[in-house]
Amino acid sequence: MDEQHFPLSDFIEYPTDEMLKRAQDNYQEIKRRHSIRKFSDRPVDKAIIEQAILAAGTAPNGANHQPWHFVAIQDPEVKSQIRQQAEAIEQAFYGGRGGEEWLDALKPLGTNANKSYLDTAPWLIAIFSQKRMNTDNGDKTNYYVHESVGIATGFLIQALHNAGLGTLTHTPKPMSFLTEICQRNPDNERPYMLLVVGYPAEDATIPEHAINKKPLNEILTVI
Repeated sequence: MDEQHFPLSDFIEYPTDEMLKRAQDNYQEIKRRHSIRKFSDRPVDKAIIEQAILAAGTAPNGANHQPWHFVAIQDPEVKSQIRQQAEAIEQAFYGGRGGEEWLDALKPLGTNANKSYLDTAPWLIAIFSQKRMNTDNGDKTNYYVHESVGIATGFLIQALHNAGLGTLTHTPKPMSFLTEICQRNPDNERPYMLLVVGYPAEDATIPEHAINKKPLNEILTVI
């Protein structure tokens, strides 16, 4: 099959001063994104979630195989099942399985085994990575799966923030219970992350520790 290419017709080039302004504006906007652990139960329209997931689906990925699947969960019973399973794992983690160094690192954030936000937030998005893709010509191996799904998750978080929603990344380990609850294929898919989505509660707070970000000279080398 001959490869086909199309003209790049939707790229927009800006004057240098406008480029800098747009970069600065984007930084100021993304600085307002915070991981929150207190959510309102206010409903969020499914169409907003769908648009954010469409944005995630545009992420660059290995061989354009798009090795991801998103399960958007609003059913209270399903959310409750997820909370029960997640809290059981987290209780063991905070009970000592996490190890002293890891638990000490988490103390400034004030986290614990209570994951009530899994019930309260209007949406949970379970993100799955896929080892292989199904095509009309049979199964094909997916490439750079971890990297691809990570980029798509970043796109999704940014899209939800841009829409005006709060988020929290949640990664209980092991996360295999999500495969069963979300009725996904355990032979081909692996839970990658659980994203909690909704409006912040009125009494939502940000840990001081989480506000401290490394300065540019510590995260950038120009050569």
